[in-house]
Amino acid sequence: MRRTPSAGAFAAQRADMVEWQLRRRGIHDQRVLDAMAAVPRELFVPERYRRRAYADSALPIGHGQTISQPWIVAAICQALALEGSEPVLEVGTGSGYSAAVLAILAAGVITIELVEELAGAARQLLAELGVRNVEVVVADGSAGLPDHAPYQAIAVHATAPSPPPTLIEQLAPGGRLVVPIATDAADMLTVFRRLDGHVDPETADGLQRTVIGPCRFVPLIGSEGYPE
Repeated sequence: MRRTPSAGAFAAQRADMVEWQLRRRGIHDQRVLDAMAAVPRELFVPERYRRRAYADSALPIGHGQTISQPWIVAAICQALALEGSEPVLEVGTGSGYSAAVLAILAAGVITIELVEELAGAARQLLAELGVRNVEVVVADGSAGLPDHAPYQAIAVHATAPSPPPTLIEQLAPGGRLVVPIATDAADMLTVFRRLDGHVDPETADGLQRTVIGPCRFVPLIGSEGYPE
């Protein structure tokens, strides 16, 4: 039976991940690199996959969901261009890993998860790690949380057929929405920056759009995503 690596071994793997998977592949925001170096990813994956916690791939976390590969998490965080004072909305809590990273980068994070069991486990783990500025909510993330809007940054960890109009409406002027958008060729990780003035959520008029690149996510389930 193979042993689980020690805490020191995981720390070394984490340092290698930051250097080889992130820095050398275009992640240049030092705050993002530092946050990725600080969060123990191994604690956010099921025990049977813990040895692969720092592999350059997504891993299953149960309920048909995955924890994204490290580069994707870092790319989303970098695209949000956080300075530390922003409120962030996250759609798709999953294991809570990306919320833990965002908690270092932002003033506060509200993260929404549709699967109650995943939300409960993430809430417990974040509390055990002493993460105090993250609130985990069970809801339809595609509709956001209008009572707390507007948000300077919104991160969506599931593929949408198009930019969810309600999330765009909840974005503050100058704010960024990062979301994978389904295309015929592949899911494309995309940044939508809301410009000053009027924005039309249906036509994306008033938004600046930048494509980061191809990616692979589970579908966004909800009123403004895909049917369950």
